[in-house]
Amino acid sequence: MEGSKAAFARLVISRLRRRYRREMHTSLHHGSPWELLVATMLSAQAQDASVNRITPRLFRDFRSVRSYAALKPPQLYPYTRSIGLYRNKSKNIVAAAKKIMADYGSKVPDTMEGLTSLPGVGRKTANVVLYNAFHRSEGIAIDTHCITVANRLGLVRTADAAKIERTLMKIVPRDDWGDLTHLFIALGRDVCTAKRKYCGRCVLNSICPSSTVAK
Repeated sequence: MEGSKAAFARLVISRLRRRYRREMHTSLHHGSPWELLVATMLSAQAQDASVNRITPRLFRDFRSVRSYAALKPPQLYPYTRSIGLYRNKSKNIVAAAKKIMADYGSKVPDTMEGLTSLPGVGRKTANVVLYNAFHRSEGIAIDTHCITVANRLGLVRTADAAKIERTLMKIVPRDDWGDLTHLFIALGRDVCTAKRKYCGRCVLNSICPSSTVAK
């Protein structure tokens, strides 16, 4: 079963790469690993587009890890207030900056262990930063689009992000882990949304077990 799923996953990735090759990167705007970490922390339970609206001013006014470490969380509120859970996110951003200053020589750690040691950083955030900032694949970032797409494709039968990540890591080659996240997100935003699927426009409609298109 695992072998057949692995072959199916390779076919899925191949088709998605042809269709979404220009979207195999994070849509969060950033100019450094620290800015990507901040943006990814802000994006939890929020749209990337809403994060991109607030980060230009934030990144202009605070340009280094040190500048964030010197803040008190309420000083970030004018920037983050439009984002859900902004108080807790602001607190974690400042705390993460302080820990990076104290434990990592002011540089964002480039390992899963280092990143997940930071306040407010879980595996999903760490995977995003590792792949997009450091070109390292230590896991697969699972968001709501990935959950929807992986289930509709029959690759998993669970909404548990940790279980989905473990399953996909077993059947997808490591070199494809980073791209898989972006490809599933691209498909989910385009035609395979949580609320509705547009199978007639999907490049996977001839192989997807959830497709409504007659085969």
